Amino acid sequence: MRLVIRGRELPGLNCGEHRNVHVGLQLRQEPVGLVPADAPIAEWVTEIRTDDGDFRGPAVQGRKGERFVYLSWGTVEAGNFSMFRRAKLMLDLLPAGADQLTVELALTDEHGMPRCARLPLSALSFS
Repeated sequence: MRLVIRGRELPGLNCGEHRNVHVGLQLRQEPVGLVPADAPIAEWVTEIRTDDGDFRGPAVQGRKGERFVYLSWGTVEAGNFSMFRRAKLMLDLLPAGADQLTVELALTDEHGMPRCARLPLSALSFS
């Protein structure tokens, strides 16, 4: 499956004590596709395979039965990314059987900060 993650309502470059905030899709330990947090939208594309009911792919994290992808929030200074929080998109929330799926979500929480922790189903829309 081709998974497209589309974020809207980014929180801005300055959030609380954090300056020059960016967000990216985490591959292994590193974020890729960094987007400044004042962009109108952020979008990442990754491949997800299902093998015997388990999820696999370059962005897939976690143990079998608890797989997810991370969106990593951090500051960028002199070209270096320093993570301060992450959001988890649980893969078992995704509708099954699609060749391509777009997940849309607001990337700002109710406090005006970058959305983090496990993303609730109510925060996601699929197409």
